[in-house]
Amino acid sequence: MDKPDPAGVPPLPPRDALVIAAVVIPPGGSGPDAARPSADLRTCQAMREAEDMAVWGNLDRCLTDKEALEYWRGNRYEERHLFLARIGNEPVGLCSVTLPLRDNTATAGIDVLVVPGRRRRGIGRALLRHAESVARTRGRSSLAAFHEIPLEVPAGGARMLAAKSGAGQLPMDHAAGGFAMAAGYQLEQVERSSRLALPVSESLLARLEAEGLAHAEHYTLTAWDDHCPETLVAGYARLRVRMSEDAPTAGMDWQREDWDAARVREDESTLGRGGVKSSVAGAVHRHTGELVAYTVLTWRPEVPEPLIQQDTLVAAEQRGHRLGMLVKAANLRRAQEKWPSARSVLTWNASENQHMLAINTALGFKPAGYEGEWQKRLG
Repeated sequence: MDKPDPAGVPPLPPRDALVIAAVVIPPGGSGPDAARPSADLRTCQAMREAEDMAVWGNLDRCLTDKEALEYWRGNRYEERHLFLARIGNEPVGLCSVTLPLRDNTATAGIDVLVVPGRRRRGIGRALLRHAESVARTRGRSSLAAFHEIPLEVPAGGARMLAAKSGAGQLPMDHAAGGFAMAAGYQLEQVERSSRLALPVSESLLARLEAEGLAHAEHYTLTAWDDHCPETLVAGYARLRVRMSEDAPTAGMDWQREDWDAARVREDESTLGRGGVKSSVAGAVHRHTGELVAYTVLTWRPEVPEPLIQQDTLVAAEQRGHRLGMLVKAANLRRAQEKWPSARSVLTWNASENQHMLAINTALGFKPAGYEGEWQKRLG
């Protein structure tokens, strides 16, 4: 350890030293800086954008500045920390740690990115150690990390690593996967990303809806934009809980999430402050008035061409009535009407979720890539 000089001031680090510092996120509110990302946050955003452009050729998956600012502020349900790494004045990478606060409090989300020109020099390992140290200090024992690769990356003859779920695999020679394995992470699950070209033809939507309605005489379709009606919000919260329980998670240490009406409202407010518009379609059981299915699409004016397909869920006891197809078809129709600039929909599904994959295939979704979900348990 360097000693301070006689005046008690520690010496400056060497010019080639790696320095990892927390990114200061402007607080919310109505002050002059509330809506502006800090310089360091914008630097991290620029890294993300450059990486997405290099891998995907677009920013469809990338947060906008407004979304990023709102996201990294965190909330009472999840604490989020972002760190920027520099060598001298040069930004060379970032890492982040997300910490659930109400549920899943033994887990942490970990992410690491190094700029291309500085890779394979130990910077990624240093960033990962930093992020893991933050998680360990906060008492977390299970770390989760993700990375997505385009469909064309696994070339013929590539050595493949099967997910522990038994469904899906990733190329062993991909840099991100090799980095994760070397750090002690295991591939628990593989999700398929899919893209649907828009617009979907009216004839296809009409046919799929007609086929579905023949099996759903006891249900009524409903829909809303951005803000769930008061009459449905309690039922919507219950379905959000069930989404956390029913979605396939393989061996990931994810447990039931605690949703109530207040959490729904905070989620809606967060999306709104981040400039995100949402369209929700649902199904209500006619005899009970209970919301039993829902699906969510989101759209961002700053990135107008892609829609993002968020959750889709049908309550387990209501399945077998084509409700998944009905709510997705209905939401696609209304989204196309509201956001005519949209040209595609992106979605992600666990490789083992064959039922939802079949619905997406019938709507016209095509595979676009694969996402590895990695986990490391701390001793």
